[in-house]
Order: sequence, then structure tokens, then C-alpha cells
Amino acid sequence: MVRGITEMKRIENTTSRQVTFSKRRGGLLKKAFELSVLCDAEVSLIIFSQKGKLFEFSSSSTNKTIERYQKNDKNLGHENILLEQTTEHLKGEVMSMTRNLEVLEISKRRLLGEDLESCSIDELEKVEGQLDQSLRNIRAKKNQLFKEQISLLKDEEKVLMNKNAELREKYEARSLPLFIDRREDESPQTQNMEVDTQLFIGLPER
Repeated sequence: MVRGITEMKRIENTTSRQVTFSKRRGGLLKKAFELSVLCDAEVSLIIFSQKGKLFEFSSSSTNKTIERYQKNDKNLGHENILLEQTTEHLKGEVMSMTRNLEVLEISKRRLLGEDLESCSIDELEKVEGQLDQSLRNIRAKKNQLFKEQISLLKDEEKVLMNKNAELREKYEARSLPLFIDRREDESPQTQNMEVDTQLFIGLPER
């Protein structure tokens, strides 16, 4: 026999409504008991009939379960409050950063010489002071880089001079023995030989 589908609406017949309540209530209590036993869950079920009669089931104690629920509900409320406060704080930081970015963008355009029509004399003097300070910083950095480059060039010059001196010493050390060898090859007679020359003016003798 095919079971009919019950339409989900209030049963108008009082007797049928009472019978359905008793059957469904028993099944609901049975399911709550099975859930607590099979899954080791803390389950509490409270039912009030149309006439105000109480039916309940609790795997431990209904009051303890209600207290636990209220405590957990308070914790959830506290977490929600903290979340809202954190969200508001982050929104404030975002707005502050947005305003700072706008101020920086305006200052950047003014330093580039743009959007100066709405500036007052004080604001123009402030921009001029910022530009002067920037120029001083740039010149100081430029001079520092020049000094560092000059120092590097001097160090390279010293290295080259030392290498040049070493090469000169090596060249002189190689040339000196050749000069001494030529002197030693000459015999004493050659070294002590004197050339006698006489100058004669006139006709040759017969």
C-alpha cells in the first residue's frame, strides 16, 4: 500500500491533529535518544503541546544544556562585538590612509609645478622651501659621489704607479748582467792597450 504524502499545513481536525502530535512526538523523542547514544552528543529536546503540556528529553540535564547554550551564545555575541570593532577600526585606517594618499598626491603635483592656481602665498612659500631643501640634498649627494669617484681614481693611480715601479725594477735587473758580461769578455791587454797617435804635417819622407 502506497503511503500518502501529508501536506505541510496545520491539521484542521482536532482529533487527527492530536493523533499526529502523539506519533510525531514519540518519533522525535526516539530520534533524539538515538542521536545522543550513537554519536555521544549532548541533546536536549523540549516540546509544549497546544494545551501547554511539557514533554522533554535530555541526554544529561536540560538545565545544564540550557546554561551551556546561553554561555556559548554569549561567547558568540562577544566575538561578534570584537569583529565589529575590528571592522570599524580597519575602516577608519583605510579612510585615514586614503586621505594621506590624497594629500601626498596634491603635494606631488605642486612640487611638479601643477595645480598652483588654488595655492595661497604661504602654500607657495612652503613648496619653494621644499624644493630648496631637495636641491640642497641633491647637491650634497652629488658632491659625495664625486668625492668617492676621486678617491677611487687616486687608489687606481697608486696601484698603477706601484706596478710601473715593479716593472722598472725588473727591467733594470735584467739589463745589468748583460753590461757586466761585456766588460768581463774583454782581455786585460785590450783593457790596458793605449793607442799612440802622432800628427805630422809636411811632405812624406822618401
